[in-house]
Amino acid sequence: MIALLFMAGCAADGTWSPPSFTPTPAGETAPAAADENTSATSGFAPQQAMHRGVPVGFTTEGYPYRGDPSAAITIYEYSDYECPYCARHVIQIEPALLAGFVESGDVKFVFRDMPLSSIHPHALAAAIAANCIAEQDIVLFWQMHDKLFRTQKEWAPLEEALSFFAGLAQDLGADASQYGACIANSETQVAKVNESLDEAQSLGFNGTPSFRFVREESGEAFNLTGAQPYDTFSQWIETIAAGGAPQGPAQAQQQQQQGDSQLPFWATAEGLASDPDRPGFTIAGDEYYGNSDAPIVVVEFSDFQCPYCQRHTLTTQPVLDETFIEQGDVMWVFKHFPIQSTHPFAFSASIAAECAAQQDAFWKFHHRLFEEMGEWTHSENSDYFVALAAEFGLDTDAFATCLTQDQSAQAVQSDMQDGSPFVRGTPTFVVLYGGQGRLIPGALPTDQFVTALSQMLSEAVPGGGGAGE
Repeated sequence: MIALLFMAGCAADGTWSPPSFTPTPAGETAPAAADENTSATSGFAPQQAMHRGVPVGFTTEGYPYRGDPSAAITIYEYSDYECPYCARHVIQIEPALLAGFVESGDVKFVFRDMPLSSIHPHALAAAIAANCIAEQDIVLFWQMHDKLFRTQKEWAPLEEALSFFAGLAQDLGADASQYGACIANSETQVAKVNESLDEAQSLGFNGTPSFRFVREESGEAFNLTGAQPYDTFSQWIETIAAGGAPQGPAQAQQQQQQGDSQLPFWATAEGLASDPDRPGFTIAGDEYYGNSDAPIVVVEFSDFQCPYCQRHTLTTQPVLDETFIEQGDVMWVFKHFPIQSTHPFAFSASIAAECAAQQDAFWKFHHRLFEEMGEWTHSENSDYFVALAAEFGLDTDAFATCLTQDQSAQAVQSDMQDGSPFVRGTPTFVVLYGGQGRLIPGALPTDQFVTALSQMLSEAVPGGGGAGE
């Protein structure tokens, strides 16, 4: 049973409708650079543009696609050119998907920009560069798309990447003057990218890559997040084509681990057990404090840049700590859920907190990040994080190195994937007891939160009374 208590929070939901498709004949765009994959084919508009053996074009809304416009399944890919997981998908998984499902006409892919600028400083510029190329030719766009991902390790470390992108455009044979003019006056491209980011937010996506599978006949849609293996895509496509609802990888793993249990691993007794090798962490890898044997567990999905999360942490949490946690009645677990479309610096703060956790300073960082939100909500916030690490007596060299590595970002993205099926705003609290969960989506006023937990505690410990009894 899941009960809902609704209050204010930082929202990540909205509405979305799929675009419509029309084949884009090659003759409707500027002449493309020589490409052995460009040819005419029957079954589409005359001289249908081709790339890598599949039709390519723009939807009527201007989104680049590849595959048969009339394919039964459309996969919308929300991606970031500087995201290493996105690059891995494009380089390792995508070719097999094109060969297995797109070339046959069963599936078409639509590309949508989702640059996570708070952690990938060149991602927006890369998206603008690709969109400027798209203005010239659809085949050139897909060539640029592939090049950007395949050269990611070359341009991502650069202080300035625009020159590198211009070089890629030149190598592909794009019109340099047209490209340069587009880059110099990129307001239209920025607006397109922001529109795409808003769309991703409306779907609840907070990490890249994310995918939305649509069964065109019925309009049913299914979301998949993360760089998944080929087998997962294959199973989803085959299940949707057969009229079924695909099973998410996390759900499959959960059922393998727990049989018929409806709780994910991080919410089970096994996953919530204290990790003997990492004090302050659960076996599932989440930070916690309080009594690990408490009758109630509260799992908080939070965003360091969310004002409602800040209000909860600074005003409500101290009362809950005194009333429940210090009494041994509640174990409190923290999971990251930065809503990057509205809080562009939240992801970097989550990474910093994870790096602090490696030196047993997570909760110190956690509290200070909320206290001093205005101090670090800017693009050059790594200096603030390192200075805070020094203040807390951490190894600043190790901390600074951690900020640039993937391990902490993976931990944050894992939390986001855990919350993606039900978190639509922050903070969101999952209250666990007696093998069931209750959802509190939003920052309850302090007295209401105390009342809610007291009631749940009386249910969890029959005859034990509520808080303070």
